[in-house]
Amino acid sequence: MTTSGSSGPRWGFIGSGKMATALALGMIRAGTVGAESILASDPDAAARSALAAAAGVAVTDSNRRVARESDVLVLSVKPQVMPQILEDLRPEVTPEHLVISIAAGVSLATLGAGLGEGRRLARVMPNTPALVGAGASGYCLGPHARESDEAVVHSCVGAVGRAFRVPEPLLDAVTGLSASGPAFVFVMIEALSDGGVRVGLPREVATTLAAQTVLGAARMVLETGQHTGVLKDQVTSPGGTTIAGLHALERGGVRAALIDAVEAATRRASELAAQAARAAQDLEGRP
Repeated sequence: MTTSGSSGPRWGFIGSGKMATALALGMIRAGTVGAESILASDPDAAARSALAAAAGVAVTDSNRRVARESDVLVLSVKPQVMPQILEDLRPEVTPEHLVISIAAGVSLATLGAGLGEGRRLARVMPNTPALVGAGASGYCLGPHARESDEAVVHSCVGAVGRAFRVPEPLLDAVTGLSASGPAFVFVMIEALSDGGVRVGLPREVATTLAAQTVLGAARMVLETGQHTGVLKDQVTSPGGTTIAGLHALERGGVRAALIDAVEAATRRASELAAQAARAAQDLEGRP
């Protein structure tokens, strides 16, 4: 492992997809790390080239090289391939590495079993709006993480949005809400746009108005600190247009549907965690 001295730790990304690109670009733009201190790997040459072009970082097809030349490792791979990734990295990862996983459902216990005892671990659950610097992430730290490791983890995900430390059992809930949530909001925007088209607006105008409305409403929640019910009531005049629309939403069961969506996504995250744990146990039991 190589340390970059006064310039700070070297970062390694295992996996060079969109989320790795978002995190690398976010940290570079925030001044957390320089592009010269990032090395990323991926078996897909196109993915490597795309990250190198977007962020100006060095790339390779060797996961082990990334581990040898980095102090902080970000595992940005799909949960299904994590057991093989851990097996590949195990000979190179030492207690001096900080390993951050952004794979949904892969527990700290699974990471520890794959990489070896005493490893400094963290789990992060980011979401795709990190690609535009508006992410919402949850993270937790493993039992062997150092006190200083939280600042390192937060500097990574905080560079692309808002991040909160939560107990590990709640990361599945973070997955169900903020990681899966953008898809739910995209459906809402599409439906609002369809409504605009139905009442006569051109599609482009309707979609832009719908998206801007969601953006503006979200900013009001975050920036005013007022309860969403209060903000809703401020728009809702007696006998007016908004209450008519709200009545239609309640009749359609929108609240229950969204709650059910978060619950279903959370349940699936838990199922993925169980599958990843079983795969890790099978791999560990191989001769």
